[in-house]
Amino acid sequence: MISFSIEKAPVRLKTRIAGLLYFLSVLIGGVGERFLHGRLGFGVGLIALSGMVAMTLLFCSIFKPVNRSLSLLAATVNLVGIAFEALRWNPQGVNIAIVFLGFFCILIGYLIFRSIFLPRFLGALMAIAGLGWLTYLSPPLANYLSPYNLAAGLLGQASLCLWLLVVGVNIQRWKEQASAAEE
Repeated sequence: MISFSIEKAPVRLKTRIAGLLYFLSVLIGGVGERFLHGRLGFGVGLIALSGMVAMTLLFCSIFKPVNRSLSLLAATVNLVGIAFEALRWNPQGVNIAIVFLGFFCILIGYLIFRSIFLPRFLGALMAIAGLGWLTYLSPPLANYLSPYNLAAGLLGQASLCLWLLVVGVNIQRWKEQASAAEE
């Protein structure tokens, strides 16, 4: 029997796959939301959400050396948001999934900022992205700040996604932080 463990995969592979899944999930989800409707749109949306679940689990593993508890919290928050997105539950016009995404981005931004294996500016951009998504707690505020809140969210997430795809993490520093976390 062949088994695969996220924890045992090389960190370089995890970061590249996480970046690719992040990119593809946003792209597929955006195309599906904009151009596809009915069963096909729903199916494409589920594919995008599945990619986000896998990306979330990879992020949890990648950021565990920074702070295990916050990494698990970020993963939990994002998985709950993904569940709300799958259910399309939007009470009183508030997009609950985007609000959870905002908290996820802030947590990941903090983890990046505290890491020694990714540049701090990515953490700041992710935190700003999170603040942009949190404006969706109030639909009138989100509408008033549109398109700036959307641009902030997309810029932060796209920056991290592209960095992971093109550059990845500093492997030596990741190993140092992982060793220090085990002590």
